Amino acid sequence: MRLGILSRKESLYSTRALVDAACARGHAVDVLDTLLFDIGVSRRNPELFYGGKPVGQYDAIIPRIGASITFFGLAVVRQFEMMGVYCVNESQAIARSRDKLRCLQILSRHDIGMPPTVYTRQADHVPGCIDRVDGPPVVVKLLQGTQGIGVVLAESTRAASSVIEAFHGLDQNILIQKFIRESKGADIRALVVGRRVVAAMRRQAVAGEFRSNIHRGGTTRKLRLPAEYRKTALAAARVLGLRVAGVDMIESREGPMVMEVNSSPGLEGIQKTTGVDVARVIIEHIERETGRVGKERARRPAAAKQRRKPVPR
Repeated sequence: MRLGILSRKESLYSTRALVDAACARGHAVDVLDTLLFDIGVSRRNPELFYGGKPVGQYDAIIPRIGASITFFGLAVVRQFEMMGVYCVNESQAIARSRDKLRCLQILSRHDIGMPPTVYTRQADHVPGCIDRVDGPPVVVKLLQGTQGIGVVLAESTRAASSVIEAFHGLDQNILIQKFIRESKGADIRALVVGRRVVAAMRRQAVAGEFRSNIHRGGTTRKLRLPAEYRKTALAAARVLGLRVAGVDMIESREGPMVMEVNSSPGLEGIQKTTGVDVARVIIEHIERETGRVGKERARRPAAAKQRRKPVPR
């Protein structure tokens, strides 16, 4: 197969891991800087140009789109979809996961656990919103933050109001979320590929920090995921339409609560912690899926011929 990886840098750990895994299984692979594409839109003729030249044929695309280029990145993925190329995560699914509010709204319709959350644009509504999530303290989150950036623990109503006012002053949308004390600065990352959780780890925040992200200095250890958490992770990825996802959950008295679903999960932390070659699992998943799609396409002409046969009288 010929695979394309949408990534700003070939030197990134996750990108390198996917390249190595694809090459080890005999595939040709190109790393494509998402911002170097030009998108051509015309009647019945979707086109993509890379570095000014028409993009060749790819069997599959692996999107690794950073949050800062979400809008253009989604447009590129959509164009590949219109050209009939298999995308590991489709544009619509990525868009759902990137908007934290939309993500939570979708999860809530499917009875998936999550911390009570309120969204408001009115400063004078903040005290009432904090009461609705049993605070203070509360967690204030930017709708499109990543790696713990734009996540603040507000210990008082006044502190929360100040943070929210500052974010709104920068024209940023925020969520007010219940602080789950019993999680004690820990969360669980489950890596979903297809219909399986292929690896899981527990992340623990450093002393004095409630964010457990590795980028914030958090520590990790391998975890055998309990059935309830496995079921929640698979359900979250499924309802968002993600084939590959990092599902972040916290442990609460009410069971697993989904904090976030990442459509481009980093592979370094979980591969080094668990010893699972997640990149290889992703490539194997692509092999199965593109093989299945190819077989379906091969069957379509025969089916079409059968439909054209006259109906016996």
